[in-house]
Amino acid sequence: MDLMGELLADLRAETDSLEALLTPLSPGQWELPTPAEGWAVRDQIAHLAWFDDAARTAATDPAAFRASLEGFTIEAGTVDELAFRSRGMPAAELHAWFRHARARSLEAFAALGARDRIPWYGPDMSAASFVTARLMETWAHGEDVAAALGVTREPSARLRHVAMLGVRARPYGFAVRGLPLPAEPVRVELTPPGGGEPWTAGPQDAPDVVRGPMLDFCLLVTRRAHLADTALEITGPAARAWAEVAQAFAGPPGEGRAPRSG
Repeated sequence: MDLMGELLADLRAETDSLEALLTPLSPGQWELPTPAEGWAVRDQIAHLAWFDDAARTAATDPAAFRASLEGFTIEAGTVDELAFRSRGMPAAELHAWFRHARARSLEAFAALGARDRIPWYGPDMSAASFVTARLMETWAHGEDVAAALGVTREPSARLRHVAMLGVRARPYGFAVRGLPLPAEPVRVELTPPGGGEPWTAGPQDAPDVVRGPMLDFCLLVTRRAHLADTALEITGPAARAWAEVAQAFAGPPGEGRAPRSG
């Protein structure tokens, strides 16, 4: 299987994991609060559906997508406003919207080559990175839904995609905050779900290191967990600076999650 085939298969599998949470929900459960302040389950899914529609446009008609960016900026309140637009939509209709938007975006992605360039709200991305970003978003918002339902999902090997995106997005976490990127490289050594050989990135001899469970790293770079609530070991000032601003998704950083640890 080629790279795009692998990524699309894993995005479909991640979508199925989210659907397993959504399908049994009662209308009332769509209104349950999630760890994202002010966001209910319905808002998490509306967010995914809205950006799936945008992703399909970006993949099939880049010129139209770029035109839609004129006068449009993703600011602190923009993401909330987009998610909250559909609060009057019945849960069944919202679920159908997400399913339709996801199916159409998957169809559009299947026509792309891995190196095709796709415009987005942050920097343009390769199609491979673009699909990876949709997988990351699906997993991260799925974690919020699972938390609202009191469910713990078993982490999968698909997290390697989220980890890779998190590593590649290291400069973005600094740039979006107007901070300089430290010149020192950072080594990443992560234990994948189920154990096995560590997943690594960065120079082997780098003195700055992020080490620990892949799940915790993915929760950190998607801003689903505070560093203090992870088992990550941070060595060196460059690694510490990154861990404090890590962000794998485009847009403003927001408040992030407060530490649960006392």
